[in-house]
Amino acid sequence: MPVACLITGAHVARLAVAFTLAWTHSVEKSEWQEDWRATPQGLVLDTVRVEGSGAGMEPPEDATREGRFYVAHPLLPPQREVLLRRSGATADWRVCMDGTCRPMGTLLGALSTDLSPAAADPVRLTVCD
Repeated sequence: MPVACLITGAHVARLAVAFTLAWTHSVEKSEWQEDWRATPQGLVLDTVRVEGSGAGMEPPEDATREGRFYVAHPLLPPQREVLLRRSGATADWRVCMDGTCRPMGTLLGALSTDLSPAAADPVRLTVCD
């Protein structure tokens, strides 16, 4: 069964089949979350949750308000890979699996003690066997 992987340089961090990418906008301080799933066809984006709007963090047009988030279910084809940028100037991406969220750096940092955000940029998110 395929799982998702984060790849930077020669380092690979294996994720779960289903996971959430989350981050906080550097200006608006609003939360954005995306639920992804690894399939044989590629990465499928199931759900997007956006806490607020402004500064490029607009909820999708078909989003409905559920609690503190606007929630949408994008109709995108499976993605071969997603490129994630890490500058170190903002808070790191969070990767959530099985109810636990961790900064991406802790997943990649376990591979190398030298893997700062800038050194681990870009990070490819893809499906691996």
